Amino acid sequence: MTSKPPGSGFEEGSPVFGRLLTAMVTPFDSSGKINHPEAARLAVHLVEELGHDGLVVNGTTGEAPTTDDAEKRALLKTVVSAVGDRAQIVAGVGTFSTHHTIELARQAADAGSDGLLVVTPYYSRPPVDALEDHFSTVADATDLPCMLYDIPHRSGIPIPEATLMSLGTHPRIVAVKDAKGDAVSSSAVIDATGLQYYAGDDGYLLPLMAVGGVGVVGTSTHFTGPHARAIIEAHLEGDPALAVSRHARVLPVFRGVFATQGCMLVKAALNAQGWEMGACRPPMGAVASGVLDDFMHLLEELRHGNIS
Repeated sequence: MTSKPPGSGFEEGSPVFGRLLTAMVTPFDSSGKINHPEAARLAVHLVEELGHDGLVVNGTTGEAPTTDDAEKRALLKTVVSAVGDRAQIVAGVGTFSTHHTIELARQAADAGSDGLLVVTPYYSRPPVDALEDHFSTVADATDLPCMLYDIPHRSGIPIPEATLMSLGTHPRIVAVKDAKGDAVSSSAVIDATGLQYYAGDDGYLLPLMAVGGVGVVGTSTHFTGPHARAIIEAHLEGDPALAVSRHARVLPVFRGVFATQGCMLVKAALNAQGWEMGACRPPMGAVASGVLDDFMHLLEELRHGNIS
């Protein structure tokens, strides 16, 4: 494990991974290889200029399905080196193979990651008992804290409430990235377990915090980090009206980033702003010009507005 202190959030006793995280895109150069200098520059920008206290590397938005194990390791080392102790680095390690997931988890620990993001095994749809065994076995493989990723519209199955409650007793399973979109179910698990819940959809941040969530693992937060941070702060300060006002202001961008695949639109918008993110690897493609224009317009509108 690294020497970073647990939690670098907005106040004393904050969650282990912080509160504002982005699932970082992976820059590629013109030959299709990872652009490590640009990855380091983006990581520093997100932490130093946009106020993140955590980054997720090698997630879906980072095009992890298209990068091999050696690339994943090298990218993690680049980001860990660039960010140092200024933010928590969470490595996406989930696959549909328990054995491979364990290999990636151990690799991430060796590369200096602070935690693991473990998605529900996708496509194979394991039964409930096998699903629980999978998560427990991965959590047993390293000393790193784990965030489960519950995203049934991609994985094919939800993590059932009872399974989450059982897994919540594991000493290293500490958090959930919640893309299920069922605040009632999530609140039941939070109340029963104390698991730290992060919104897996940008617009779900405030609704989830209202029932006990702690933060967000965002996509549009490549651009909206300060706005997301302001929502979190208003909620933590006990000002629901201000939190709702800030949420409403940034909601068009929270939603707009998913007008097409998030990794595609984030990269296209960053490229339009002068970054060198390159193209997405197949099967992801190019963003239609009209879609990009619409999103850039939303960002411009947000830029000219003030967080009140």
